[in-house]
Amino acid sequence: MKKFYIISILLLSFGKVISQNSTYWQQKVDYKMDVSIDVKTYLYKGKQELVYTNNSSDTLKKVFYHLYNNAFQPGSEMDMRLQNIKDPDGRMVNKIKIGDKEVKESRIKNLKPNEIGFLHISNFKQDGVPAAAKEVETILEVTLAKAILPGEKTTFTLDFDGQVPVQIRRSGRNNKEGVELSMAQWYPKIAEFDFEGWHADPYIAREFHGVWGNFDVNITIDKEYVLGGTGYLQNKNEIGHGYQDTGINVVFPKKTKTLTWHFIAPNVHDFTWAADKNYIHDIVQVPNGATLHFLYKNNPKIIENWKNVQSKTVQLMQFYNQIVGKYPYEQYSVIQGGDGGMEYAMCTLILGEGTYDGLLGVIAHEMGHSWFQHILASNESKHGWMDEGFTSFIEDLGMNELAEKKAENPFEGSYKSYINMANSGKEQPQGTHADRFDENRVYSISSYSKGELFLTQLEYLIGKENLMKTLKRYYSEFKFKHPTPNDIKRTAERVSGAELDWYLTDWTETTNTIDYGIKLVSEISDKTSISLERIGRMPMPIDIEVEYVDGTKESFYIPLRMMSFVKDNPSRSFGTAMKRTVLNDWAWGNPNYEFTISAPKNTIKKITIDPIGLMADVKKDNNVYELK
Repeated sequence: MKKFYIISILLLSFGKVISQNSTYWQQKVDYKMDVSIDVKTYLYKGKQELVYTNNSSDTLKKVFYHLYNNAFQPGSEMDMRLQNIKDPDGRMVNKIKIGDKEVKESRIKNLKPNEIGFLHISNFKQDGVPAAAKEVETILEVTLAKAILPGEKTTFTLDFDGQVPVQIRRSGRNNKEGVELSMAQWYPKIAEFDFEGWHADPYIAREFHGVWGNFDVNITIDKEYVLGGTGYLQNKNEIGHGYQDTGINVVFPKKTKTLTWHFIAPNVHDFTWAADKNYIHDIVQVPNGATLHFLYKNNPKIIENWKNVQSKTVQLMQFYNQIVGKYPYEQYSVIQGGDGGMEYAMCTLILGEGTYDGLLGVIAHEMGHSWFQHILASNESKHGWMDEGFTSFIEDLGMNELAEKKAENPFEGSYKSYINMANSGKEQPQGTHADRFDENRVYSISSYSKGELFLTQLEYLIGKENLMKTLKRYYSEFKFKHPTPNDIKRTAERVSGAELDWYLTDWTETTNTIDYGIKLVSEISDKTSISLERIGRMPMPIDIEVEYVDGTKESFYIPLRMMSFVKDNPSRSFGTAMKRTVLNDWAWGNPNYEFTISAPKNTIKKITIDPIGLMADVKKDNNVYELK
């Protein structure tokens, strides 16, 4: 463990050297926290010491912290958003009847004083000198006692008092499955400062962005509680509860009322834990990999599902290791504790009831986030499609890998969702800040489905082999960093040699759609002329398959001029390679394209644009021309 800890710190320290961009930098934090929680009142107190390293070229006169718990109070910005958005998150509202009409009411709106969440700061000091700290709901704004110069370190100390809210969203107490404590976003968390400046977003509904660093955390709680979460337990043979070494029998003296759990988490950007008196704790080892911890309620209705899912979780982690890169930490915990599923450093909090397939699917997604968010730490608020979409991509591949009957296109559901949204007129650009989407549904489809299609269409653009090489290189070069959309695009360009700036721009910064059609098929002197048209604004190269009456097939490929690239014959990846002809490129400025094949029209049975189905064409009825 010590060896791993040192290696992790070195990787972070040398981030500038191994970065794709020699000017890349990122801030660094080292947390030490001691917290004690009263399990009867759900109040907790803590002390925090944070060593902050300013690796930027800026002189910092202020810093900002997140105080997430303060969102769970009547009248908060989160509460107001719930009351005003068209389709509020169903988990955060109650359905009530007013006359004959059913309305949705914010669950935060009517919380009582002993049910709300809060997190308050006192005694804030910088290097021992008091600093002015102003609480603005979920943000703490600190005017420093002394500016932090580029390359300097400073130490912040503070005391904090919190109350665990009744579970509304993600964090909280006594959720609908009876889990007592889900401690997500529970501590004062310093905001990220990067090349764009401070990311001190108020907590309204969405996800998070954090500073890479190391956590040293002591949690004091009633001795009956079993904990799981981020980090490595340092005093496992004193704590027991299934963590102790084989052969060790941990017995607490009768006078012992509480235990202090000591965790260390190197090179992460978050720290989360959950606790319950009635957790079952199972441990499974991934061959040549991490130790998996499963913590779930001792409920006879769910035990079989939780036992059976463990071997599949091992297979999923092995698969993700293979297609993206090896999970770098020594443990991962799957914990019944959420109100759906949410990823955190080295763990996930998920619902534990429901069907076996549902449980496996949630684990497949949330564990996938360990790669796309907790190792490749993109800014979820600004680029939610990078973590949600990329995770959905490996989730669908992983679930298809486990399935007895393999799907020809495991991404089909995402194509349908995206196309429905694109044709609805409600789509907003993918680059919209997560809090600014008009509807939750549009945010979800844009982030999960359209985000996934960013990668599936990369396969269409540069080929399957280049796509999988891109994922591995992206992981290798940007793990333990904060990659941006340009980074995945440039990685794909370096791997393939294609020019892809147009793709990143059109797909993520606009609502331009892909719509190509077969306009006319005519016969000229025993040859067949095929006229195509680009109807949508977004350009793409075009794959065309011609099926002849005698059952033979051949393909044609029209490169996109602005892409400066010809991909390999994709049929090689799908069985026997068919004959392919590469035609002249198609320039975006001309919406029409015509080519000729050396066969009479009456010998042709069908002509299809994108026969494999990886292009997100929003109107596919004009993609096929069948001759009668």
